[in-house]
Amino acid sequence: MIDTAQPMRNARPYRLAPGRSRDSSPAATAAPTAAANLPSVGVVIPTRERPEAMSQALKAVLAQDYAGPMRVIVVYDGTPPDYLLARALPRPVMVLSNWRTPGLAGTRNTGVLGLDTDLVAFCDDDTEWASGKLTAQVQALVARPESEFVTCAIEVEHAGHRSPRLADQDTVRIEDLVAARMEMLHSSTFLMRRTALLGGLGLVAEDAPGSDNEDWDLLLRAAKRSPVVHVDQALVRVRWPRQPHSAYEYATRISSLRWMMTRHPEIRGCRPGAARVYGELACWSAASGNRRDAWYFSAKAIRNNWREPGTAMAIAAASGVVRVDRVLGALDRRAWGS
Repeated sequence: MIDTAQPMRNARPYRLAPGRSRDSSPAATAAPTAAANLPSVGVVIPTRERPEAMSQALKAVLAQDYAGPMRVIVVYDGTPPDYLLARALPRPVMVLSNWRTPGLAGTRNTGVLGLDTDLVAFCDDDTEWASGKLTAQVQALVARPESEFVTCAIEVEHAGHRSPRLADQDTVRIEDLVAARMEMLHSSTFLMRRTALLGGLGLVAEDAPGSDNEDWDLLLRAAKRSPVVHVDQALVRVRWPRQPHSAYEYATRISSLRWMMTRHPEIRGCRPGAARVYGELACWSAASGNRRDAWYFSAKAIRNNWREPGTAMAIAAASGVVRVDRVLGALDRRAWGS
């Protein structure tokens, strides 16, 4: 489990009423009432053909030290659900099948719509939460009632190594998210007000190509409404398996990035952000063998920011100077800051 012994910089502890002490009988009597006043949290775990990983993610969610009401929904996408998960457990667990658009976005939305809690959290089946994750985030969100969305930092586990990815800030604004992707704001760190998801913020975008970049889109939409609160502690461990890329993935990445540029014109209006996306488009185009588009997007990246590293990688791949697999490896390392 992730070490949570470090003090939480951005979380404000709940305070007892004046005149009460922790060891007094009245305070002890009031403890259940205080817990009942905490917002209820629903956790959505989307899964597909990864029973062992999902079991580990579920175990960490059920081990949360959060004192308020909490329930979990495991949503299966395109695979037979395991209804035995709904047996007697420390927290209520519901098992559903995705009845919306196939893919990650529709699976998450199925879970959101199956809840009636105050807050909704996402937890992918290849991640693991620290026991204090929800407590820290709820405290941070309660301290900022004008906000609708809270994230935390992550710890990346890859090839036997673990390394934290911190943001070095406690608030994330739209300007931050268009200038840089901020990969440490992983979807499994998201905790949101359910009223916002069902209202002005909206659900996860199910028209995102391949359900790719749907988390970045949701963050951008949230930040446009109010600043995103961030707990800058690595409270979520993300397991990052290295998998070979496919032609389908090339096309999906290209389509999703172009979809993001159309959906969020702020990205094009930010030179560093635009250069980064154009650099990635150039790299994926080169990987797919489309050298014409690789040169085209490289030129657009250079016009926005000639120092953009992705541009140099794309030009090297398009010109045949380096192998495409090396470019893709560099893209992966860059995405996770390694």
